[in-house]
Amino acid sequence: MKTTSVSSSAMSNAMRYSQSRMQVELVKRQKELDTLRVADLGLALGARTSQSVTFARDLERLNTIVDSNKLISSRLSTTQDALSKLGDAAQKLLTAVTAAVSTDPGSNVTRDAGRAALQSMTSILNSSINGEYLFSGTNTDVKPINDFTAAGSPASAAFEAAFVARFGFASTDPAAAGLTATQIENFINTDVTPQFFGPGWKGNWSNATDQQIVSRISLNETTESSVSANTDGVKKLAMAAAVVTALFSGNLSNDAKKAVAQKALTLTGEALGSIAQTQSQAGIIEQRVSDASDRMKAQINLFEKHVIDLEGIDEYEAANRVNDLMSHIQTSFALTARIQQLSLINFLK
Repeated sequence: MKTTSVSSSAMSNAMRYSQSRMQVELVKRQKELDTLRVADLGLALGARTSQSVTFARDLERLNTIVDSNKLISSRLSTTQDALSKLGDAAQKLLTAVTAAVSTDPGSNVTRDAGRAALQSMTSILNSSINGEYLFSGTNTDVKPINDFTAAGSPASAAFEAAFVARFGFASTDPAAAGLTATQIENFINTDVTPQFFGPGWKGNWSNATDQQIVSRISLNETTESSVSANTDGVKKLAMAAAVVTALFSGNLSNDAKKAVAQKALTLTGEALGSIAQTQSQAGIIEQRVSDASDRMKAQINLFEKHVIDLEGIDEYEAANRVNDLMSHIQTSFALTARIQQLSLINFLK
């Protein structure tokens, strides 16, 4: 009969190896319990792992676009508010020039209204969100509009230079009182208009680009997501406010000032209509962004359901596995401790 020796050291080492394996397994099972997902996709899914990877990639793309759409919606909402304020500024100017046309235009009220409209317009158009200017087009780091009322304004200097070039004296010169309404109308139409609807606009007034920001709002859909300060509505409001501010500050006759007020009245009315149209377009884009986000959220829910079907595990089963492993590990520790206490000396006493 052959006997085989049993070493307490060998038994102890075997127990330690078993404990090490169970502790590694416990980490995986604890992760599964925390995430309710399988810890090792390749091992659990095999050939279907590619499906899980594809779903995860699509989910990441969709969630990224949804998060981006939140920023776009915020920018568009702020733009809508700014356009509303711009319309209010235009409405106040319209009221002032309407009064100037129908009553005595010699009052400083009209001049002050023009100046207030310019300052409001400049402040509104130079508003920003998250460090980006709303109305700069793609030049989001540059203020879109220069202040006509600021000292050394190139737009103001160009306006006065055009007046001197046309008549041979400044608008504040006493000789300006002899200018007729027809002469002033011709000056505005011939010399002032190109400063707003020609190269003078970008040369003296605007730093914005005509090109607007284009954003991806879904996997297969893009849209313009900003408004440029170079719209006709802004140009017409700026022109109306500028001619009122500059010419009502001069020595023009009442008839000439009425001609200025009449031109400003027409421009402001057209500006209001254009601003309202721009506001409507921004609202349509805002709705498109919202609809796109809703569609993608539905896709996200569908993909997440498929991912759960592939990777998900039963919470109670995961908890039972963790409890079983912890119980086995504790039992193993107890057995190891007992084995380490075994000694031949105890039996030789």
